[in-house]
Amino acid sequence: MEKNGKSKQKKRSLPESKESDDVSRTTRPRRAAACTDFKEKSLRFSEKSDTIETKKQQVVEDEFLALGLTTLPSDDPSRSTRRLTDFILHDSHGVSQPVEMLEITDIFISGVILPSDECSDKDKEKGVRCQSFGRVEHWSISGYEDGSPVIWISTELADYDCRKPNASYKKIYDYFFLKACASIAVYKRLSKSAGGDPDTSLEELLAAVVRSMIDSKYFSSSAAVQDFVIVQGEFIYNQLAGLDETAKKHETNFAEIPVLVILRDENSRLDKAVQMEGNPSNGSLRIDGVSQVAEGETLTTDQLVDGADEDRRYAKLLQDEEYRKSMQRPRKNSSTASASKNVYIKIDEDEIANDYPLPSYYKTSKEETDELLLSDAGYEVDPDDLPRRTLHNWALYNSDSRLISLELLPTKACDNMDVTIFGSGVVTDDDGIWFSLDDTGSAMGSGSDPDGMNIFLSQIKEWMIEFGGEFIGISLRTDMAWYRLGKPLKHYAPWFEPVLKSARVGISIITLLEDETRVAKLLFPEIMKRLSVVQKTDKAYISSDSRTVERYVVAHGQIISLVFGVYPKEKIRRSPFVTELASKMEQRNHTRWNIKKKKILQKGLNLNPRAAMAPVVSKRKAMRATTTCLINRIWGEYFSIDSPEDSLQEIAAENGEEEIEEEGGNEEDDNEDAEDTVPEPVEVQKSRTPKKIRGSSEEMEIKWDGVILGKTSAGEPLYGQALVGGEVVAVGGAVILEIDDPNEFPAIYFVEYMFESSDHCKMLHGRLLQRGSETVLGNAANERELFLTNECMTVQLKDLKGTVSFKIRSRPWGHQYRKESITEDKLDRARAKERKAKDLPIEYFCKSLYSPERGGFFSLPLNDIGRGSGFCNSCKIREDEDERAKIKLNVSKTGFSSNGIEYSAEDFVYVNPNFITIDGLKDSRSSFKSGQNIGLRAFVICQLLEIIPNESKKAELGSFEVKVRRFYRPEDVSEDKAYTSDIQEVYYSQDTNVLLPGALEGKCEVRKKIDMPLRREYPISDHIFFCELFYDSSNGSLKQLPANMKLKFSTIKDDTLLRKKKGKGVESETDSGIVKPDEVPKEMRLATLDIFAGCGGLSHGLKMAGVSDTKWAIEYEEPAGQAFRQNHPESTVFVDNCNVILRAIMEKGGDQDECISTKEANELAAKLNEDQKSTLPLPGQVDFINGGPPCQGFSGMNRFNESSWSKVQCEMILAFLSFADYFRPRYFLLENVRTFVSFNKGQTFQLTVASLLEMGYQVRFGILEAGAYGISQARKRAFIWAAAPEEVLPEWPEPMHVFGVPKLNISLSRGLLYSAVRSTALGAPFRSITVRDTIGDLPTVENGDSKTNKEYQADPVSWYQKEIRGSMIALTDHICKGMNELNLIRCKKIPKRPGADWRNLPEEKVKLSNGQLEDLIPWCLPNTAKRHNQWKGLYGRLDWQGNFPTSVTDPQPMGKVGMCFHPEQDRIVTVRECARSQGFPDNYEFAGNIIHKHRQIGNAVPPPLAFALGRKLKEALLLKNSLQHQP
Repeated sequence: MEKNGKSKQKKRSLPESKESDDVSRTTRPRRAAACTDFKEKSLRFSEKSDTIETKKQQVVEDEFLALGLTTLPSDDPSRSTRRLTDFILHDSHGVSQPVEMLEITDIFISGVILPSDECSDKDKEKGVRCQSFGRVEHWSISGYEDGSPVIWISTELADYDCRKPNASYKKIYDYFFLKACASIAVYKRLSKSAGGDPDTSLEELLAAVVRSMIDSKYFSSSAAVQDFVIVQGEFIYNQLAGLDETAKKHETNFAEIPVLVILRDENSRLDKAVQMEGNPSNGSLRIDGVSQVAEGETLTTDQLVDGADEDRRYAKLLQDEEYRKSMQRPRKNSSTASASKNVYIKIDEDEIANDYPLPSYYKTSKEETDELLLSDAGYEVDPDDLPRRTLHNWALYNSDSRLISLELLPTKACDNMDVTIFGSGVVTDDDGIWFSLDDTGSAMGSGSDPDGMNIFLSQIKEWMIEFGGEFIGISLRTDMAWYRLGKPLKHYAPWFEPVLKSARVGISIITLLEDETRVAKLLFPEIMKRLSVVQKTDKAYISSDSRTVERYVVAHGQIISLVFGVYPKEKIRRSPFVTELASKMEQRNHTRWNIKKKKILQKGLNLNPRAAMAPVVSKRKAMRATTTCLINRIWGEYFSIDSPEDSLQEIAAENGEEEIEEEGGNEEDDNEDAEDTVPEPVEVQKSRTPKKIRGSSEEMEIKWDGVILGKTSAGEPLYGQALVGGEVVAVGGAVILEIDDPNEFPAIYFVEYMFESSDHCKMLHGRLLQRGSETVLGNAANERELFLTNECMTVQLKDLKGTVSFKIRSRPWGHQYRKESITEDKLDRARAKERKAKDLPIEYFCKSLYSPERGGFFSLPLNDIGRGSGFCNSCKIREDEDERAKIKLNVSKTGFSSNGIEYSAEDFVYVNPNFITIDGLKDSRSSFKSGQNIGLRAFVICQLLEIIPNESKKAELGSFEVKVRRFYRPEDVSEDKAYTSDIQEVYYSQDTNVLLPGALEGKCEVRKKIDMPLRREYPISDHIFFCELFYDSSNGSLKQLPANMKLKFSTIKDDTLLRKKKGKGVESETDSGIVKPDEVPKEMRLATLDIFAGCGGLSHGLKMAGVSDTKWAIEYEEPAGQAFRQNHPESTVFVDNCNVILRAIMEKGGDQDECISTKEANELAAKLNEDQKSTLPLPGQVDFINGGPPCQGFSGMNRFNESSWSKVQCEMILAFLSFADYFRPRYFLLENVRTFVSFNKGQTFQLTVASLLEMGYQVRFGILEAGAYGISQARKRAFIWAAAPEEVLPEWPEPMHVFGVPKLNISLSRGLLYSAVRSTALGAPFRSITVRDTIGDLPTVENGDSKTNKEYQADPVSWYQKEIRGSMIALTDHICKGMNELNLIRCKKIPKRPGADWRNLPEEKVKLSNGQLEDLIPWCLPNTAKRHNQWKGLYGRLDWQGNFPTSVTDPQPMGKVGMCFHPEQDRIVTVRECARSQGFPDNYEFAGNIIHKHRQIGNAVPPPLAFALGRKLKEALLLKNSLQHQP
């Protein structure tokens, strides 16, 4: 057997990295080790030996000792041989590596060592586990004569027969074992001694190997085995050629066997072919920042074996690892490869060339708009959720603008596609119209000049055929939208006709099969004969020669298979014809592509050749972000543009393992393959259980150093310093403690105080300093930064493992200190790098407190930590929390406290609605899409009458109940009453209930109406109600309060009082309290810069809150910028690229040397006129920056190469953060979609938070539902607050309205979840706002009404309408998009009842005005409904009592949010109705055409939500002001 691996050669030091799908760590402690499973039992340590015993297996750390424990009398004393099981091969970092990685780096072993043979000694037969021994000197394969491979791994001390790998290593080892099996199969075919023939041909050799290996679970077909053998040709050659050294003269000389040389060269030829095609789709390969595999160069055997080029050998192994992972991906079982849903067989272009015309090119003189401008690029979406449009007068072409057939593109997105197709056409709304098979020249309903926009498409990724009756439809998909194809350009029609013809042939075959009583009787040859005799006038006619017909059918078989695939009858889909067609297609040796199903990333760059041609319609393009040096460094270092350091597995995983496999993959061996145990996420608790510390048995000298400083509350002496084993432990320093969990790092604790206990033990009380990687920051954290937490514990000094170099970092903060901080940081990083190079201990620092319970990072309470006084702020917080959680009755039994709220008799309280039976309004309707709030109830308002102690003997001491009087709300009476009444009105009743105190949710006020605050804010933030009427629940009547009913109203307090944090007296996650807030004077309002400002929704809400004065705004789109100007005339609005503006600002400030920007940005900044430059703000002038940057997320990119970094640099989040870095405002607010916190595996979110922390900010993050703040729309948004170190970080606003969403969680580390606010699905102070509340007073308009100014025609009815209308007299923008004739007919046929949508349309045809007959139900909907959740909501009507769906930028019945029809009128909702659903007042103006206006509204932050955020910001400002004035 040949020995592989060179024990003396210089090895590459592989980088430490995170793990991929089948990579595990074996060294401990490591963060990733929590995911491994070595099947270890609980350990019992023995002090007498270095052996660690388990109940079943010994564990040792020394290989020599393990060999001694497994020695048998019969063993050869000259060289030890052992069996090895449950093993893993790994590098020095503990990362699992394939066997061949020995050529590159040092490899070690972890596993169970067994005696060389089975023995009767049961203890020895159990084996000895040895962790991380070796290193491996070489590996080899034996068993050639026996026909079964044996893998040998050799160290300096012994040879190991590899039996069974650890479950986590199984995939890697199985792949290597397959390669060994292939080597032996080739050996048996070629070796004379084994009865083989060395003169065999390559085809015969491959056939023989296929027969021996076809049963493997990893191969779906014989072709897959052949591919594998060819790919491993060089490996097989090397193994067999190595046998020549030990072979006898008369035996086979493998190195010279022609077929073996051909097999090796075939592998090299494939490598070269791949390289000649260019870089793979997942990015170029970069190895340790050294070099790339050069294009067109082959990786030769000499290079791999002799080590002439280490990078190339590493690249070769990487390619092999990628191949392994693609081969081992789960796949669906299928009768044939061609029929598999996971495989697409690409046709050979040469076979269909004669069916198409000669080459021609796409040319047009029309201006075309980039498709990307019609959609919001930058988010991960499911392809099924993309918008749907129609494309007329279209053509398809490649990157050279040569016309190309759609047939060459896969019908599903595939891996490694080598076909790139673009398109152009006229886009309109999707109207559900299809091609008629009787009229191929035109699309039904399509005019010669459709009324739409000329666009060019980004790359087409897949397409589909749908048919029914007389019609056929073809749709294609880009990353931005689905397009149903209408009439093609006349010039392109010859390229489209073969596609339609092939579809007609498929339909004709289905018709033939339908006419048979048994489809199995009609076989493939008979069908070919029947097709050859069809009339020439038949559009499915091919030829009268059956062989020509068969050639056409097989060549175009993918289209025909697609037609069969969408046919509803299973017996047709599974007919013998389909199986035979698939077999014949496979025999043609077409290219096989693996279908990938995953979420797609909507990129912001269009590679269509039209994008580079004049005329250019839009100036938008992906400009690299302008950044400061700090932001460029943080993000650049993360993406490793200078020194990428990651393992082979991680790089391969990033490049190829991101796809989400289709459901129902191969489930075999589920029990064998180890899977990481993922703990179930749990909600963050207010106090966590302290870590379990491992005690120390080591004897060391411990003594106090210094005098007694004082005493604890228990009278124990306090000390400031101690000597522990010669190390100085001091208050304010940091110490290391071993955690009783091998999967965790040692814990670092901050020393709060030290004392000697009453039993004379020397004790330390400390607070956990958490590593950044263990916080929400994850891998984006600085490895040297620690975060103080509120997790504390007391330990004995003897259990300390040592001290660490640690300091509290506190620097001057502000824009004026920015350069000084940059210099200090640079020196600090250089020092850290130097220490690391010298292998010196890390110097840690801490500048923030991390509180997962509060979802953020906060300034250190410097006055309360490290005082050595025996006081711990963390203990105090925990004690206060415990006290708040108790329900305690006061001594007089006239009141009690619960969750920090004091209740007394006659208080008005909120009661959880689940504790009181429903009276009044009943609603039995089932819920449906966008009707999730129906049936949800607000808190029940009651008055606390008396407290009833529970005097039962079985009752707990101090238990009691409360008696309350119920006040009814208008919605308890009827829907109409709720609609016409004030939302703050309640009705007195004589109904009483006895409840447990836990049913109470907080306190409120009920006043007389005349005592209500004169100035009422919208949205509501006060817990104040009024009562004038009496409700008799027995008969449902309402009347004035009788004079004899003496209602004791709430005591009127100062109306100017605001509630600190989450509202006065209402139970919340944070403390409640009251501050005295005078309105923020105008001179104290924050000078604000709004970036990505849109039409100004965020600025408007903040301005309403009285906290923000938006002096500057930046917006790219002209119509949105004009709308901002109209509504904020006092603001300076820059309609330009924010990258250009930032460059101009830094130039104005004289800091252009610190600005990293493109030449284009520099030139455009220079072109700004002097008036514009003079109005640019400078640092010190901006107090507050807010905005919502478009973020692409760059999911699936390879974070380890330069091409990925170039894409990341185009992200606007970098520019947005750079504004914050340069200006260093007091406050910063980022708004984005909910998925901002999770896309790209959370990396964008983590880097954003890390960047703000690096600047010195306090940071808080959360997700809010806008519907819970007073609008009738489901809209979830993520927010990040940042505040300067000396400022008060705003709390999250309390959600005031019922809304049917669960808690909106953000994933933290260790499976923890954080939610910024509670869910209001189970109750809130006020009911939800309905569609009727929102738009019920607006006048009737017709389909397509474009009159922008109208009269209201009626007074406002609901509370919401009165607030939103204000003092407006004229109604503006009550205009709606026009639908075509067919969609208008459909709209009129949709019943005017809740939840009605396309499923309520009658199955009939309608006659249009041009005489054409059309299906009323769009054919695509019922035939694809099962795949798309029944297409719920499409062509849907809003429900008066429900809510709006999320506002979109282009409402249409077939759009992503298809529920856009008015509840009673036959039209799409108007611009003003959409604006009201977002909370825009009627006096708010929008600019541009109707599409622009819808876009401005759909992209905006709802002003009520912005207002709620602004109120909390105002409270933070006022709280800081009050603290500053305290004595």
